[in-house]
Amino acid sequence: MVLREEGYPEDAEVTLLFVDESEIASYNGRFLDRDGATDVLAFPVEELLPGVVPDHDPVGPPLLLGDVVIAPAYVRRQADQLGVSFEDEMALMVTHGILHLLGYDHTEDDEAERMESRERTLLAKVGRVRR
Repeated sequence: MVLREEGYPEDAEVTLLFVDESEIASYNGRFLDRDGATDVLAFPVEELLPGVVPDHDPVGPPLLLGDVVIAPAYVRRQADQLGVSFEDEMALMVTHGILHLLGYDHTEDDEAERMESRERTLLAKVGRVRR
């Protein structure tokens, strides 16, 4: 749904990888030079701009966007701490990770506002809420 709503072709591909906390901590340290586990990581194939779909040959190979890595145990604990359902928090993590692959970021306040607004809109389409 996220890819469709962002205008990506039906054959666009994203890998969702669900791992334990030690594995996501390993990825976090190895690729982002950060310590410890986290909820979600995104590894795009190429740097994209939000709202700009790259050119794609519809008869060529699928458009590969990247990998989203999620630690469900971390997400469950985070949902409990925030007082939201695990399902809402997991939907947010999947949406958040995919938006990162599509070029969204939250480093600067204006970027964060744009990304969070897009998350709210997308999650509402499937009956989920963003905390």
